[in-house]
Amino acid sequence: MGSLLYVCVRPERGAADAEHASFRRALGADVVDRLDLLDGPLDPARLRGYRGIVVGGSPFNVSDVEKIPEQLRVEADLRTIAQRAIDAEVAVFFTCFSIGVVTRMLGGDVTTETPEAASATVIRTTPVGASDPVFGPSSPALTVFTAHKESSVALPAGAELLATNEDCPVQAYRVGTHLYAAQFHPEPTPRDFADRMTFYRTTGYFDPDEFDHVQDQVLSASVTEGTALLRRFAETFV
Repeated sequence: MGSLLYVCVRPERGAADAEHASFRRALGADVVDRLDLLDGPLDPARLRGYRGIVVGGSPFNVSDVEKIPEQLRVEADLRTIAQRAIDAEVAVFFTCFSIGVVTRMLGGDVTTETPEAASATVIRTTPVGASDPVFGPSSPALTVFTAHKESSVALPAGAELLATNEDCPVQAYRVGTHLYAAQFHPEPTPRDFADRMTFYRTTGYFDPDEFDHVQDQVLSASVTEGTALLRRFAETFV
């Protein structure tokens, strides 16, 4: 068993495999174990022995009106993991879709009014973020990859805002000391992100007719601080 666990919530196997590889590379870890929530119900025993968990992205949206049974189960399992982090039993870094799950769990609202297309974007750390052990060294601003259709309307109860920008005010927050939630994707390199785009070419994250142009912009971006965030997360808790 590794000291870190990657929790997968992507239905697309190829995208999931690539994301796992991205997290392993970003964390600099020889072993990052994997748990696929779409394979079946979560056995809480699978979380034992880990000091750190990273949750990947997904094409699911918590704001979807109609949800397949697998998505409902995944959301319930993510709430279980989030509660473990709130109770400081394990440190968890949620990304993308799962920040919406945590926001809803804390009584907050999620909106489709502040989406961000697949691209590199600049986010700013808040005063709380500047003093945070994970986000602080990246202050006052960092460039990360985004691609989402929904986001938190406002900071949910009990959370502290770590990072923001004009397009999506709630970019990252912390709950207590062990739960981190980010709207963006911290793990991919430009090459990783460009390759991931091929799995979601026609799913609404960008104009499919502009695929080559968007991919070229991604490949030319200078994005390194996401990886630094994850490594500091691992160093802090693992």
